[in-house]
Amino acid sequence: MTWVILLAAVGLTMISLEIIIPGGILGAIGAMCTIAACVVSFSVFEPVGGLIATAIILVATGLLIWLVFKVLSKTVIGQRAFLKKSVSGVSSSYGDDAKELIGRSATAMTTLAPSGYIDIAGERYEAYSQSGLTKAGTALKVVAADNFRLIVEADTSDRTD
Repeated sequence: MTWVILLAAVGLTMISLEIIIPGGILGAIGAMCTIAACVVSFSVFEPVGGLIATAIILVATGLLIWLVFKVLSKTVIGQRAFLKKSVSGVSSSYGDDAKELIGRSATAMTTLAPSGYIDIAGERYEAYSQSGLTKAGTALKVVAADNFRLIVEADTSDRTD
């Protein structure tokens, strides 16, 4: 009986710590301990006692999870542990907007070695230079785009070689 109580107590403690300190390991250890407590209860108390012990462990686990989310979330510790806002936004992927930029003229804002920043109509974009090292202030042309940057090369349209 001592092993059943000990395993159940350790399991419930680990599960409650998993809710406060996420990562999966504490929850997995807690789940294994509570399952072990159920298995040991069947060998110690026979089938009827094992079912009763398993039911008690399941009710205690549900009650613990309910208490953590309903009561702990209203405490000072819970206010710091639980998220209140969702993160919204997108990655810096240009997606379909990049198609509109292909063919446009740009100016290197920083040295592109070969990556850096360019200016297109007052907007700053990350770019990769196919021409290799490109000095700041160089006239460029957007020739392609991948997910997170524009591909540029030196703009030779104004040259009279």
